[in-house]
Amino acid sequence: MSKIYYKSSEDIEKIRESSLLVSKSLAEVARNIGEGVKTIQLNKIAEEFIRDHGGVPAFLNYNGFPYSLCISLNDQVVHGFPSEYTIKDGDIVSVDCGVILNEFFGDSAYTFPIGNVDAETMRLLKVTKECLNLAIEKAVVGMRVGDVGYAVQEHAEKNGFGVVKELVGHGVGVKLHEKPEVPNYGKRGSGIKLEEGMVIAIEPMINAGKAGVKFWEDGWTVSTVDKKASAHYEHTVAIKRGKADVLSTFEYIEEVLKQKD
Repeated sequence: MSKIYYKSSEDIEKIRESSLLVSKSLAEVARNIGEGVKTIQLNKIAEEFIRDHGGVPAFLNYNGFPYSLCISLNDQVVHGFPSEYTIKDGDIVSVDCGVILNEFFGDSAYTFPIGNVDAETMRLLKVTKECLNLAIEKAVVGMRVGDVGYAVQEHAEKNGFGVVKELVGHGVGVKLHEKPEVPNYGKRGSGIKLEEGMVIAIEPMINAGKAGVKFWEDGWTVSTVDKKASAHYEHTVAIKRGKADVLSTFEYIEEVLKQKD
Protein backbone atom coordinates (compact mmCIF):
# COMPACT_ATOMS: atom_id res chain seq x y z
CA MET A 1 0.00 0.00 0.00
CA SER A 2 1.10 3.54 -0.71
CA LYS A 3 1.51 6.46 1.70
CA ILE A 4 -1.36 8.42 3.25
CA TYR A 5 -2.55 11.08 0.80
CA TYR A 6 -4.18 14.05 2.50
CA LYS A 7 -6.91 15.59 0.35
CA SER A 8 -7.88 19.23 -0.01
CA SER A 9 -11.55 20.23 0.14
CA GLU A 10 -11.46 20.46 -3.70
CA ASP A 11 -10.06 16.92 -3.90
CA ILE A 12 -12.80 15.67 -1.58
CA GLU A 13 -15.49 17.20 -3.80
CA LYS A 14 -14.00 15.34 -6.79
CA ILE A 15 -13.92 12.10 -4.78
CA ARG A 16 -17.57 12.77 -3.89
CA GLU A 17 -18.42 13.03 -7.62
CA SER A 18 -16.60 9.75 -8.29
CA SER A 19 -18.27 8.07 -5.31
CA LEU A 20 -21.72 9.25 -6.38
CA LEU A 21 -21.11 7.76 -9.83
CA VAL A 22 -20.30 4.48 -8.05
CA SER A 23 -23.57 4.83 -6.10
CA LYS A 24 -25.55 5.49 -9.28
CA SER A 25 -23.85 2.53 -10.99
CA LEU A 26 -24.89 0.28 -8.09
CA ALA A 27 -28.44 1.66 -8.44
CA GLU A 28 -28.31 0.62 -12.11
CA VAL A 29 -27.30 -2.86 -10.93
CA ALA A 30 -30.23 -2.75 -8.48
CA ARG A 31 -32.56 -1.91 -11.38
CA ASN A 32 -31.44 -4.99 -13.31
CA ILE A 33 -30.63 -7.57 -10.64
CA GLY A 34 -33.05 -10.43 -10.01
CA GLU A 35 -33.87 -14.08 -10.56
CA GLY A 36 -32.86 -15.34 -14.00
CA VAL A 37 -30.19 -12.67 -14.55
CA LYS A 38 -26.60 -13.74 -15.25
CA THR A 39 -24.02 -11.93 -13.16
CA ILE A 40 -21.92 -11.20 -16.28
CA GLN A 41 -24.88 -9.14 -17.57
CA LEU A 42 -24.71 -6.94 -14.49
CA ASN A 43 -21.01 -6.39 -15.12
CA LYS A 44 -21.74 -5.24 -18.68
CA ILE A 45 -24.56 -2.93 -17.59
CA ALA A 46 -22.41 -1.29 -14.90
CA GLU A 47 -19.40 -0.84 -17.18
CA GLU A 48 -21.51 0.82 -19.88
CA PHE A 49 -23.19 3.06 -17.30
CA ILE A 50 -19.83 4.16 -15.84
CA ARG A 51 -18.37 4.95 -19.28
CA ASP A 52 -21.55 6.72 -20.45
CA HIS A 53 -21.16 9.06 -17.47
CA GLY A 54 -17.54 9.94 -18.16
CA GLY A 55 -15.96 7.51 -15.72
CA VAL A 56 -13.59 4.56 -16.02
CA PRO A 57 -14.19 1.26 -14.14
CA ALA A 58 -11.50 1.29 -11.44
CA PHE A 59 -11.43 -2.48 -10.94
CA LEU A 60 -11.01 -3.47 -14.61
CA ASN A 61 -7.41 -4.71 -15.06
CA TYR A 62 -6.48 -3.56 -11.52
CA ASN A 63 -3.60 -5.93 -10.68
CA GLY A 64 -5.00 -8.12 -13.47
CA PHE A 65 -8.62 -8.27 -12.22
CA PRO A 66 -10.59 -9.03 -15.41
CA TYR A 67 -13.96 -7.35 -14.68
CA SER A 68 -15.52 -3.99 -13.83
CA LEU A 69 -17.46 -5.32 -10.81
CA CYS A 70 -16.68 -7.79 -8.06
CA ILE A 71 -19.80 -9.96 -7.72
CA SER A 72 -19.74 -12.36 -4.78
CA LEU A 73 -22.53 -14.88 -4.20
CA ASN A 74 -23.80 -16.36 -0.95
CA ASP A 75 -20.72 -17.83 0.80
CA GLN A 76 -18.32 -15.73 -1.29
CA VAL A 77 -16.97 -12.86 0.81
CA VAL A 78 -15.45 -10.57 -1.82
CA HIS A 79 -13.69 -10.39 -5.22
CA GLY A 80 -15.99 -12.88 -6.95
CA PHE A 81 -15.95 -12.98 -10.76
CA PRO A 82 -19.04 -12.06 -12.79
CA SER A 83 -19.95 -15.18 -14.79
CA GLU A 84 -22.66 -17.13 -16.59
CA TYR A 85 -24.15 -17.97 -13.18
CA THR A 86 -27.90 -17.31 -13.20
CA ILE A 87 -29.14 -15.64 -10.02
CA LYS A 88 -31.85 -17.57 -8.22
CA ASP A 89 -34.42 -17.09 -5.49
CA GLY A 90 -32.82 -17.02 -2.04
CA ASP A 91 -29.37 -15.88 -3.21
CA ILE A 92 -27.54 -12.95 -1.73
CA VAL A 93 -25.35 -11.04 -4.18
CA SER A 94 -22.59 -8.68 -2.99
CA VAL A 95 -21.64 -6.14 -5.64
CA ASP A 96 -18.50 -4.04 -5.19
CA CYS A 97 -17.84 -1.17 -7.62
CA GLY A 98 -15.06 1.36 -8.08
CA VAL A 99 -14.84 4.31 -10.46
CA ILE A 100 -12.21 6.77 -11.64
CA LEU A 101 -13.70 10.18 -12.47
CA ASN A 102 -11.69 13.41 -12.84
CA GLU A 103 -8.62 11.34 -11.84
CA PHE A 104 -10.07 10.48 -8.42
CA PHE A 105 -11.35 7.14 -7.11
CA GLY A 106 -14.65 6.24 -5.45
CA ASP A 107 -15.49 2.83 -3.98
CA SER A 108 -18.69 1.31 -2.55
CA ALA A 109 -20.39 -2.07 -2.14
CA TYR A 110 -23.89 -3.36 -1.41
CA THR A 111 -25.29 -6.84 -0.72
CA PHE A 112 -28.61 -7.56 -2.46
CA PRO A 113 -31.06 -10.19 -1.15
CA ILE A 114 -32.90 -11.93 -4.00
CA GLY A 115 -36.48 -13.07 -3.50
CA ASN A 116 -37.15 -15.20 -0.44
CA VAL A 117 -33.98 -15.05 1.61
CA ASP A 118 -34.05 -16.91 4.94
CA ALA A 119 -34.49 -14.88 8.13
CA GLU A 120 -31.00 -15.52 9.55
CA THR A 121 -29.33 -14.34 6.33
CA MET A 122 -31.52 -11.22 6.31
CA ARG A 123 -30.38 -10.59 9.90
CA LEU A 124 -26.77 -10.91 8.72
CA LEU A 125 -27.38 -8.22 6.07
CA LYS A 126 -29.06 -5.91 8.58
CA VAL A 127 -26.30 -6.30 11.17
CA THR A 128 -23.53 -5.81 8.58
CA LYS A 129 -25.11 -2.56 7.43
CA GLU A 130 -25.44 -1.49 11.08
CA CYS A 131 -21.72 -2.27 11.54
CA LEU A 132 -20.93 0.09 8.67
CA ASN A 133 -23.02 2.89 10.18
CA LEU A 134 -21.49 2.41 13.63
CA ALA A 135 -17.99 2.50 12.13
CA ILE A 136 -18.78 5.70 10.21
CA GLU A 137 -19.78 7.36 13.52
CA LYS A 138 -16.20 6.79 14.69
CA ALA A 139 -14.59 8.13 11.48
CA VAL A 140 -13.94 11.60 12.85
CA VAL A 141 -10.90 13.72 13.67
CA GLY A 142 -9.16 12.55 16.85
CA MET A 143 -10.40 8.96 16.77
CA ARG A 144 -8.13 6.11 15.69
CA VAL A 145 -8.38 3.32 13.15
CA GLY A 146 -8.82 0.88 16.07
CA ASP A 147 -11.97 2.73 17.13
CA VAL A 148 -13.49 2.18 13.68
CA GLY A 149 -12.56 -1.51 13.68
CA TYR A 150 -13.78 -2.03 17.23
CA ALA A 151 -17.20 -0.59 16.34
CA VAL A 152 -17.60 -3.20 13.58
CA GLN A 153 -16.23 -6.14 15.56
CA GLU A 154 -18.17 -5.45 18.75
CA HIS A 155 -21.55 -5.22 16.98
CA ALA A 156 -20.96 -8.21 14.67
CA GLU A 157 -19.70 -10.55 17.40
CA LYS A 158 -22.41 -9.46 19.84
CA ASN A 159 -24.87 -10.72 17.21
CA GLY A 160 -23.07 -14.05 16.85
CA PHE A 161 -21.38 -13.37 13.52
CA GLY A 162 -17.76 -13.79 12.38
CA VAL A 163 -15.58 -10.82 11.38
CA VAL A 164 -13.24 -11.39 8.43
CA LYS A 165 -9.67 -10.52 9.47
CA GLU A 166 -7.72 -11.25 6.27
CA LEU A 167 -9.28 -8.40 4.25
CA VAL A 168 -9.55 -4.76 5.28
CA GLY A 169 -10.82 -1.34 4.30
CA HIS A 170 -8.32 1.25 3.13
CA GLY A 171 -7.50 4.81 2.23
CA VAL A 172 -8.92 5.81 -1.16
CA GLY A 173 -9.05 8.74 -3.56
CA VAL A 174 -5.75 9.36 -5.33
CA LYS A 175 -5.35 5.60 -5.74
CA LEU A 176 -7.81 2.76 -5.31
CA HIS A 177 -5.93 1.40 -2.29
CA GLU A 178 -3.91 3.75 -0.07
CA LYS A 179 -2.84 3.80 3.55
CA PRO A 180 -4.14 3.54 6.19
CA GLU A 181 -5.50 0.03 6.31
CA VAL A 182 -8.90 0.02 8.02
CA PRO A 183 -9.54 -3.41 9.60
CA ASN A 184 -13.00 -4.50 10.75
CA TYR A 185 -11.61 -5.40 14.17
CA GLY A 186 -9.39 -3.64 16.64
CA LYS A 187 -8.83 -2.09 20.04
CA ARG A 188 -10.30 1.25 20.97
CA GLY A 189 -7.68 3.99 21.08
CA SER A 190 -5.17 2.01 18.96
CA GLY A 191 -3.77 2.50 15.48
CA ILE A 192 -3.26 5.53 13.26
CA LYS A 193 -4.98 8.74 14.39
CA LEU A 194 -7.68 9.98 12.00
CA GLU A 195 -7.07 13.47 10.65
CA GLU A 196 -8.79 16.01 8.45
CA GLY A 197 -8.00 15.35 4.79
CA MET A 198 -8.02 11.55 5.10
CA VAL A 199 -10.52 9.67 2.96
CA ILE A 200 -11.12 6.00 3.77
CA ALA A 201 -13.21 3.12 2.47
CA ILE A 202 -14.95 1.44 5.40
CA GLU A 203 -16.16 -2.02 4.39
CA PRO A 204 -17.41 -4.56 6.94
CA MET A 205 -17.19 -8.15 5.64
CA ILE A 206 -19.20 -10.24 8.06
CA ASN A 207 -19.82 -14.00 8.01
CA ALA A 208 -22.93 -15.79 9.25
CA GLY A 209 -20.72 -18.47 10.83
CA LYS A 210 -16.98 -18.72 11.40
CA ALA A 211 -14.70 -15.78 10.71
CA GLY A 212 -12.30 -17.91 8.64
CA VAL A 213 -12.00 -17.58 4.86
CA LYS A 214 -10.37 -19.47 2.02
CA PHE A 215 -8.75 -18.07 -1.11
CA TRP A 216 -9.64 -19.61 -4.47
CA GLU A 217 -7.20 -20.79 -7.11
CA ASP A 218 -8.43 -18.02 -9.46
CA GLY A 219 -6.27 -15.73 -7.29
CA TRP A 220 -9.19 -13.46 -6.41
CA THR A 221 -12.36 -15.03 -5.02
CA VAL A 222 -12.57 -15.37 -1.23
CA SER A 223 -15.24 -17.51 0.46
CA THR A 224 -16.17 -18.61 3.98
CA VAL A 225 -14.53 -21.76 5.37
CA ASP A 226 -17.85 -23.20 6.54
CA LYS A 227 -19.83 -22.34 3.36
CA LYS A 228 -22.17 -20.08 5.35
CA ALA A 229 -23.26 -16.73 3.91
CA SER A 230 -21.18 -13.56 4.01
CA ALA A 231 -22.30 -9.92 3.63
CA HIS A 232 -20.37 -6.83 2.52
CA TYR A 233 -21.29 -3.14 2.59
CA GLU A 234 -18.89 -0.28 1.88
CA HIS A 235 -18.83 3.52 1.83
CA THR A 236 -16.16 6.06 0.90
CA VAL A 237 -15.86 8.43 3.86
CA ALA A 238 -14.00 11.72 4.41
CA ILE A 239 -12.72 12.28 7.96
CA LYS A 240 -14.14 15.50 9.44
CA ARG A 241 -14.48 17.11 12.85
CA GLY A 242 -17.55 16.02 14.77
CA LYS A 243 -19.23 14.02 12.01
CA ALA A 244 -17.90 11.97 9.10
CA ASP A 245 -18.70 13.10 5.56
CA VAL A 246 -20.01 10.03 3.68
CA LEU A 247 -19.16 10.58 0.01
CA SER A 248 -21.01 7.55 -1.41
CA THR A 249 -24.68 6.80 -0.72
CA PHE A 250 -27.12 3.88 -0.68
CA GLU A 251 -30.09 6.20 -1.29
CA TYR A 252 -30.14 5.66 -5.07
CA ILE A 253 -30.00 1.88 -4.61
CA GLU A 254 -32.70 1.78 -1.97
CA GLU A 255 -34.99 4.07 -4.00
CA VAL A 256 -34.78 1.59 -6.91
CA LEU A 257 -35.36 -1.41 -4.65
CA LYS A 258 -38.41 0.29 -3.11
CA GLN A 259 -39.88 0.84 -6.59
CA LYS A 260 -39.29 -2.82 -7.46
CA ASP A 261 -41.09 -4.14 -4.35
